Amino acid sequence: MSLKAPPGEVRRWIASHLDPLDAANGGAEFRSDYDLGAPPTADQQTAAATPAAVLVGLVERPEGLSVLLTRRSDSLRSHTGQIALPGGRCDPDETPWAAALREAWEEIGLEPAQVALAGLSTPYRTISGFHITPVVGFVSLPLDLRPNPDEVADVFETPFGFLMDPANHEEHNLETPQGRRRFYAMTWEDRFIWGATAGMLRALYGRLYGAALS
Repeated sequence: MSLKAPPGEVRRWIASHLDPLDAANGGAEFRSDYDLGAPPTADQQTAAATPAAVLVGLVERPEGLSVLLTRRSDSLRSHTGQIALPGGRCDPDETPWAAALREAWEEIGLEPAQVALAGLSTPYRTISGFHITPVVGFVSLPLDLRPNPDEVADVFETPFGFLMDPANHEEHNLETPQGRRRFYAMTWEDRFIWGATAGMLRALYGRLYGAALS
Protein backbone atom coordinates (compact mmCIF):
# COMPACT_ATOMS: atom_id res chain seq x y z
CA MET A 1 0.00 0.00 0.00
CA SER A 2 1.34 3.42 -0.95
CA LEU A 3 0.89 6.18 1.62
CA LYS A 4 -0.04 8.38 -1.34
CA ALA A 5 -3.23 6.37 -1.90
CA PRO A 6 -6.60 8.04 -1.17
CA PRO A 7 -6.89 8.89 2.56
CA GLY A 8 -9.74 6.48 3.19
CA GLU A 9 -7.76 3.57 1.76
CA VAL A 10 -4.68 4.48 3.80
CA ARG A 11 -6.79 4.68 6.97
CA ARG A 12 -8.31 1.24 6.44
CA TRP A 13 -4.94 -0.30 5.57
CA ILE A 14 -3.23 1.06 8.68
CA ALA A 15 -6.13 0.07 10.95
CA SER A 16 -6.14 -3.46 9.52
CA HIS A 17 -2.58 -3.98 10.80
CA LEU A 18 -3.30 -2.83 14.36
CA ASP A 19 -4.77 -4.60 17.37
CA PRO A 20 -8.31 -3.54 18.31
CA LEU A 21 -8.70 -1.44 21.43
CA ASP A 22 -10.19 -4.29 23.42
CA ALA A 23 -6.98 -6.28 22.86
CA ALA A 24 -5.05 -4.04 25.28
CA ASN A 25 -2.72 -6.09 27.45
CA GLY A 26 -4.02 -9.21 25.78
CA GLY A 27 -0.82 -10.40 24.10
CA ALA A 28 2.62 -11.45 25.26
CA GLU A 29 4.55 -9.91 22.34
CA PHE A 30 6.37 -6.64 22.92
CA ARG A 31 9.47 -4.77 21.79
CA SER A 32 11.93 -3.23 24.21
CA ASP A 33 15.05 -1.18 24.85
CA TYR A 34 16.92 -4.50 24.91
CA ASP A 35 16.14 -5.47 21.32
CA LEU A 36 19.54 -4.38 20.01
CA GLY A 37 21.65 -5.02 23.08
CA ALA A 38 22.30 -7.29 26.01
CA PRO A 39 19.25 -9.10 27.40
CA PRO A 40 17.75 -7.79 30.63
CA THR A 41 19.09 -9.05 33.91
CA ALA A 42 17.08 -11.47 36.04
CA ASP A 43 16.00 -8.59 38.27
CA GLN A 44 14.90 -6.55 35.26
CA GLN A 45 12.98 -9.49 33.82
CA THR A 46 10.97 -10.02 36.99
CA ALA A 47 10.44 -6.37 37.95
CA ALA A 48 6.87 -5.13 37.61
CA ALA A 49 6.44 -2.68 34.74
CA THR A 50 4.42 0.53 35.10
CA PRO A 51 1.60 0.78 32.51
CA ALA A 52 1.89 3.79 30.19
CA ALA A 53 0.58 4.86 26.81
CA VAL A 54 1.54 7.20 23.98
CA LEU A 55 -0.44 8.64 21.11
CA VAL A 56 0.88 8.03 17.60
CA GLY A 57 -1.10 10.94 16.18
CA LEU A 58 -1.29 10.75 12.38
CA VAL A 59 -2.18 14.22 11.11
CA GLU A 60 -4.14 14.08 7.86
CA ARG A 61 -2.69 16.87 5.74
CA PRO A 62 -3.29 17.37 1.99
CA GLU A 63 0.33 16.43 1.26
CA GLY A 64 0.08 13.24 3.31
CA LEU A 65 0.23 11.90 6.85
CA SER A 66 2.58 13.33 9.45
CA VAL A 67 3.25 12.31 13.06
CA LEU A 68 2.88 14.63 16.06
CA LEU A 69 6.05 14.68 18.14
CA THR A 70 7.26 16.78 21.04
CA ARG A 71 10.54 17.89 22.52
CA ARG A 72 10.41 17.42 26.25
CA SER A 73 10.94 20.44 28.47
CA ASP A 74 14.47 21.18 29.69
CA SER A 75 13.09 21.48 33.23
CA LEU A 76 11.86 17.88 33.50
CA ARG A 77 13.69 15.50 35.81
CA SER A 78 13.98 12.66 33.29
CA HIS A 79 14.52 12.37 29.53
CA THR A 80 15.16 16.11 29.41
CA GLY A 81 14.97 17.61 25.93
CA GLN A 82 14.35 14.29 24.21
CA ILE A 83 11.94 13.79 21.32
CA ALA A 84 8.80 11.93 22.41
CA LEU A 85 5.31 10.95 21.41
CA PRO A 86 2.65 12.59 23.62
CA GLY A 87 1.93 10.27 26.52
CA GLY A 88 2.67 9.13 30.03
CA ARG A 89 1.76 6.64 32.73
CA CYS A 90 -1.79 5.31 32.97
CA ASP A 91 -3.90 6.22 35.97
CA PRO A 92 -5.36 3.29 37.96
CA ASP A 93 -8.07 1.49 35.93
CA GLU A 94 -7.45 3.80 32.95
CA THR A 95 -7.33 2.26 29.47
CA PRO A 96 -4.28 2.95 27.31
CA TRP A 97 -6.30 4.93 24.77
CA ALA A 98 -7.90 7.07 27.48
CA ALA A 99 -4.44 7.74 28.93
CA ALA A 100 -2.98 8.60 25.53
CA LEU A 101 -5.78 11.05 24.74
CA ARG A 102 -5.61 12.60 28.23
CA GLU A 103 -1.85 13.04 28.06
CA ALA A 104 -2.03 14.55 24.56
CA TRP A 105 -4.59 17.06 25.85
CA GLU A 106 -2.52 17.89 28.92
CA GLU A 107 0.81 18.11 27.10
CA ILE A 108 -0.01 19.79 23.79
CA GLY A 109 -3.68 20.83 23.98
CA LEU A 110 -4.87 18.32 21.37
CA GLU A 111 -8.64 18.01 21.58
CA PRO A 112 -9.64 14.35 22.06
CA ALA A 113 -12.57 14.89 19.69
CA GLN A 114 -10.04 15.52 16.89
CA VAL A 115 -8.59 12.02 17.19
CA ALA A 116 -10.22 9.05 15.45
CA LEU A 117 -8.73 6.02 17.19
CA ALA A 118 -7.51 3.32 14.80
CA GLY A 119 -6.06 0.68 17.14
CA LEU A 120 -3.02 -0.38 19.12
CA SER A 121 0.52 -1.02 17.96
CA THR A 122 3.08 -3.33 19.59
CA PRO A 123 3.73 -2.57 23.30
CA TYR A 124 7.21 -1.42 24.26
CA ARG A 125 9.16 -1.89 27.51
CA THR A 126 11.79 0.55 28.61
CA ILE A 127 14.90 0.18 30.72
CA SER A 128 13.30 2.65 33.13
CA GLY A 129 10.50 0.16 33.86
CA PHE A 130 7.53 1.28 31.76
CA HIS A 131 5.29 -0.97 29.62
CA ILE A 132 4.07 1.46 26.95
CA THR A 133 1.08 0.85 24.68
CA PRO A 134 1.24 2.92 21.46
CA VAL A 135 -2.27 4.10 20.54
CA VAL A 136 -2.64 5.04 16.87
CA GLY A 137 -5.18 7.67 15.88
CA PHE A 138 -5.93 9.92 12.92
CA VAL A 139 -5.87 13.64 13.77
CA SER A 140 -8.17 15.98 11.89
CA LEU A 141 -7.51 19.59 10.93
CA PRO A 142 -7.35 22.43 11.79
CA LEU A 143 -4.92 22.17 14.69
CA ASP A 144 -4.69 24.75 17.45
CA LEU A 145 -2.12 23.18 19.72
CA ARG A 146 -1.09 24.77 23.02
CA PRO A 147 1.98 23.02 24.47
CA ASN A 148 2.23 22.95 28.25
CA PRO A 149 5.59 24.69 28.94
CA ASP A 150 6.09 22.66 32.11
CA GLU A 151 6.26 19.48 30.03
CA VAL A 152 6.86 20.37 26.40
CA ALA A 153 9.44 22.72 24.89
CA ASP A 154 8.21 22.27 21.31
CA VAL A 155 5.68 20.34 19.24
CA PHE A 156 6.28 19.52 15.59
CA GLU A 157 5.33 17.12 12.81
CA THR A 158 7.46 14.62 10.90
CA PRO A 159 6.28 13.00 7.65
CA PHE A 160 4.94 9.51 8.31
CA GLY A 161 6.50 8.28 5.07
CA PHE A 162 9.96 9.32 6.31
CA LEU A 163 9.49 7.48 9.60
CA MET A 164 8.22 4.36 7.83
CA ASP A 165 11.20 4.21 5.45
CA PRO A 166 13.69 1.62 6.76
CA ALA A 167 16.50 3.52 5.03
CA ASN A 168 16.01 6.16 7.73
CA HIS A 169 16.23 3.69 10.64
CA GLU A 170 19.71 4.21 12.06
CA GLU A 171 21.47 2.17 14.74
CA HIS A 172 23.60 3.95 17.35
CA ASN A 173 25.68 3.17 20.42
CA LEU A 174 25.69 5.04 23.71
CA GLU A 175 28.03 4.45 26.63
CA THR A 176 26.14 4.55 29.93
CA PRO A 177 27.13 3.77 33.56
CA GLN A 178 25.39 0.40 33.05
CA GLY A 179 27.38 -0.35 29.90
CA ARG A 180 26.98 0.16 26.18
CA ARG A 181 23.44 0.66 24.90
CA ARG A 182 22.46 0.15 21.26
CA PHE A 183 19.32 1.83 19.98
CA TYR A 184 17.36 2.91 16.92
CA ALA A 185 17.22 6.52 15.78
CA MET A 186 15.70 8.57 12.96
CA THR A 187 17.13 11.98 12.10
CA TRP A 188 14.57 14.36 10.61
CA GLU A 189 16.13 17.73 9.71
CA ASP A 190 17.70 18.82 13.04
CA ARG A 191 15.58 16.45 15.16
CA PHE A 192 17.18 13.32 16.60
CA ILE A 193 14.39 10.85 17.30
CA TRP A 194 15.81 7.96 19.30
CA GLY A 195 15.36 5.40 22.06
CA ALA A 196 11.86 4.21 22.92
CA THR A 197 10.20 6.67 20.53
CA ALA A 198 12.22 5.40 17.56
CA GLY A 199 11.75 1.82 18.77
CA MET A 200 7.96 2.15 18.81
CA LEU A 201 7.91 3.74 15.35
CA ARG A 202 10.18 0.97 14.09
CA ALA A 203 7.78 -1.63 15.53
CA LEU A 204 4.87 0.07 13.74
CA TYR A 205 6.83 -0.11 10.49
CA GLY A 206 7.26 -3.85 11.07
CA ARG A 207 3.52 -4.28 11.56
CA LEU A 208 2.53 -2.31 8.47
CA TYR A 209 5.04 -3.80 6.09
CA GLY A 210 5.41 -7.30 7.53
CA ALA A 211 9.11 -6.82 8.14
CA ALA A 212 11.05 -9.13 10.43
CA LEU A 213 12.73 -6.89 13.00
CA SER A 214 15.96 -7.57 14.83
